[in-house]
Order: sequence, then C-alpha cells, then structure tokens
Amino acid sequence: MSASPSGKPSRVGDTPLVRRTLITLVLLVGAVLVLAPLIVIFAQAFSLGVGAFAATIAEPDTRHAIMLTVIVALIAVPVNTAFGLAAAWAVTKFDFPGKRLLIVIIEIPFSISPVVAGVAYLFVYGLQGVFGPALADANIQILFALPGIVLASMFVTAPFVARELIPLMQAQGRDLEEAATSLGASGWRTFWSVTLPNIRWALLYGVVLCNARVMGEFGAVSVVSGNIRGQTNTLPLHIELLYHDYQTAGAFAAASILTVLALVTIVAKVLLERQGAGRRSRVSVAAPVLLAEGQRP
Repeated sequence: MSASPSGKPSRVGDTPLVRRTLITLVLLVGAVLVLAPLIVIFAQAFSLGVGAFAATIAEPDTRHAIMLTVIVALIAVPVNTAFGLAAAWAVTKFDFPGKRLLIVIIEIPFSISPVVAGVAYLFVYGLQGVFGPALADANIQILFALPGIVLASMFVTAPFVARELIPLMQAQGRDLEEAATSLGASGWRTFWSVTLPNIRWALLYGVVLCNARVMGEFGAVSVVSGNIRGQTNTLPLHIELLYHDYQTAGAFAAASILTVLALVTIVAKVLLERQGAGRRSRVSVAAPVLLAEGQRP
C-alpha cells in the first residue's frame, strides 16, 4: 500500500476522483430509491387539493383504520417493551440452561416471513386450529378481530427492544448490579437506580423502532385480520383497499400519514443515537455507593 504525502498509508477513496464518484453514486441511488418515492407520495396525496386530502383523512373508514392502528400500537409496544427488558435481563445477568435457545427464540421473528407467521396463527387460533374449537365454545374470537391483530403485531416486533438491549447490557457487565445487591439494594431498586439509567437510550431506541414496525406491519396482519373494511383494517391494509378501489389520491393521502411516521421515526432515531453516543461509555460508578446511602444516583 503506497503512502500518502503525510506519511500515512493511503486508503481506498483517498483520491478526489474516487471520493467524488462514490459520493455521487450514493446520492443518486438514495434519490432514486428513497427521495423520489417520498416526493411522489406527498405530490399524489395533495394532487386534488388540501380539501380533498382533509376529506379523505376524515372519511369514517380511514379514521377507523388510523384509530385501530394506534390501539394496536398502544397494546403491542408496551408488552414487547416489557418482554424485551425481561429477555435482555435474563440473557445478560444470569447463567442458566437453555440460554442460547432463548436467544434463538428471540431471533425467530427476524427469520420468518410475516405472512408465514399470520398463517401459523390461523392454524393455532382458527376454527380448524389447535385452540379454535375451544375458543369458539367459549365465545372468544381471536382471529378477524383486535386480539389477532395485536398478537400478529407483537410477534413480528418482539425482537426489537431485546436486540437493542442485549449487546449493550453484555458490554456493561454485571459489576454494578452485583455491587448494588451486595450493599443491600433490592432487585427492583437495583433495576431502577442502576440498570435502567445506563440502558435508557437503547431502550427508547428499541421502542421507537418497535412502534414504527407495529404501525407499518402489513403481511401478518393481512392474514389474521380478514381485511374487513371499517372493522379490522389497519392503516396499511386500508391503503391497499383504497388503491384497489382506484382511489389513488385517497390511498396516497393515507400513505402520507405512515410516511410522516417514518420521517419522525428517523429523526427520533438520530436524536437517540446522538444522546446514547455521549452516554454509553459513562457508567455511574457512584451508583452502588448512593444506593447504600439511600440516595438516587
């Protein structure tokens, strides 16, 4: 490898021509694959004017789809947050038989198609499924109703919080928790005063990603919801129905809501990464001492 004028080994891309070429290619690909679709979405959404856009959003089926999507997120995200915290705590703070199996189980939703997951729920909770007859006898409806949509959304988003927390908590180790416990702190006190402050940014990052995926999930929800207009259609499913009904402007108007959500998620992601970058290496060594003194760190 040749040396640069400063005496340091030259790297690939050090020459102005290569660097400018790579940057230009990245900008072109980003413009074609990302920026152009975003522009088209908002252009089509307002193609008939602001009044038509507002009328589409105020239409009862669209409002119901938005409300159902929000309700599903309000249920699925907190449950998956608690699951992610518990799973990350178990994996990183304890040694037990089946630890590797637990990690594999957490990863399963990443490797299975959401449509396959939805079909699996049909064979478990459907009328011809494992629990279907018992649920029917008890007059409990899982599929083609809110519970089925929530279960499918929880399945596809289960790994997000756990996968953000596990690497961070493994890197932090167990020293602080063990010190706090040796000083008499209870498990809950150790979690709230020692563990949580050191993982809060990764936790929020995982929650943001989980929420975005819940609101945008299509495959698994399309199988278990039944696509009943005005009843079991979430916003992504409602967009598809509007498009198939040749209501292009309405479909793009509804799609613009998910696009805004995606942009907000990106902004939140960047902000959380900046906050976390400045704090991930700052572990409060004084926490166990403060716990022993009955104070919060």
